[in-house]
Amino acid sequence: MLGLPDGVRGCLFDMDGVLTRTAIVHAAAWKQMFDEFLRERAERTGEPFVAFDPVADYDRYVDGKKRLDGTRDFLAARGISLPEGTPGDPPDARTVHGLSDRKNALVQKVLDEQGVDVFEGSVRYVRAALDAGMRCAVVSSSANTERILAAAGIADLFEARIDGMVAQRPNLAGKPAPDMYIAGAEALGLKPAEAAVFEDALAGVEAGRAGSFAFVVGVDRAGQADELREHGADIVVADLDELLERP
Repeated sequence: MLGLPDGVRGCLFDMDGVLTRTAIVHAAAWKQMFDEFLRERAERTGEPFVAFDPVADYDRYVDGKKRLDGTRDFLAARGISLPEGTPGDPPDARTVHGLSDRKNALVQKVLDEQGVDVFEGSVRYVRAALDAGMRCAVVSSSANTERILAAAGIADLFEARIDGMVAQRPNLAGKPAPDMYIAGAEALGLKPAEAAVFEDALAGVEAGRAGSFAFVVGVDRAGQADELREHGADIVVADLDELLERP
């Protein structure tokens, strides 16, 4: 009924872009933060300004990753080295922590002003999974996961949450490493071979495949179905309720 292989007892859902319409908010915040930084740097150094691409750069360097990892990976791709800084750095500091906090402040502003919308087909699928006796958890790199789920009115659908805040405590490696998804399965009392992963990010699909999970569902919100398959998705759908129609 759920379009999953026999033996799957739990579902591990990414949040941004799978359950909630917040991936576009993150992409816009990354672009604004990096463009402001890159423009200021170009004026200061005389180097040409090359804007952050909210599709190609977002998908390749930051989507699905912890915020600090995304900042580091994009800067490295541009050949830019900055001090790490500390978690207390102000948002205008030229450090990895400063830029990351600036991006988070932009996301918080949008959430406060616009709220959170969900993908109805995905929420329908989660409810069907629960009705079928599946155990469900959210696995997201976002440090705002708890707040976003509550604002979207779907926090009560999940018995466990592994997010950017949880990952800081045991120092779990972020996606594309499988650590966060493995922790999600463990929180449900399951082995990876008993759980399915649902992801829209290339890094997240890689994480599901690297963790040897029973099934990896790629959710194509950005016209990258081929890339999701290349990174390890067993199946690609436009929304999760498509799985309810599979024989």
